[in-house]
Amino acid sequence: MSEKLLVKRPIYPVIGLLASVLIIVFGIITAKDVACIYFLSAIWLLLLFFGYWRACLAVIPVAVLASAVLAGITYLISGDIQSAYAAVNRILAVCIAVVPGLALSPIYLVRNFSTLKLPRMLTLGMMITLTFFPLLGGEVRQVREAMKTRGAGSFFSPQIFYRAFLIPLVIRLVNISDTLALSVETRGFTKEADACSVYKTVTLCASDIVFLLAVLTGCVLVVAL
Repeated sequence: MSEKLLVKRPIYPVIGLLASVLIIVFGIITAKDVACIYFLSAIWLLLLFFGYWRACLAVIPVAVLASAVLAGITYLISGDIQSAYAAVNRILAVCIAVVPGLALSPIYLVRNFSTLKLPRMLTLGMMITLTFFPLLGGEVRQVREAMKTRGAGSFFSPQIFYRAFLIPLVIRLVNISDTLALSVETRGFTKEADACSVYKTVTLCASDIVFLLAVLTGCVLVVAL
């Protein structure tokens, strides 16, 4: 995720993860209902109100493009406008559900897991997962910039793609994985390690409860109506 999308005071991480799951589940279940689009719009506005405006705006282009493509394919295959509408709602549900994660710093989530005394292997695995994709994106950009600097040629040529892009990228990722493994080993990370203190513990606030109750209310209403 980009640091530009991070919020100063994100929602309590566990509540954010739970909200994301609820949005996806209820968005998919009610995808064919007219009320689904109102439910997703209300959740988007709720996230906007809680300070996630950068992430909310960032997902709009992806949601529009993915919805148009998937809805078009669905309509061409089925010829049913209702199926195309449901496909749009499913894409929107996924795009809105990722907003809390886009604006959440990995270290904030790790602190939350550590505060809750969750297994350290789970904490480390979650942090590596959250940081991998931004790291991969950065490495891809660096390799492509190196290709432009060397004048390697067209990125879409199979030979150039393999020799000038894929091989350097794989080598860089292998080096990064070796460095990460060495870092974990030198820091004495083990599953049986003693309990450690948490720097800047993550606390549950009243606003977090309000957010969760608002999401739960929306889930109940979209099913009831």
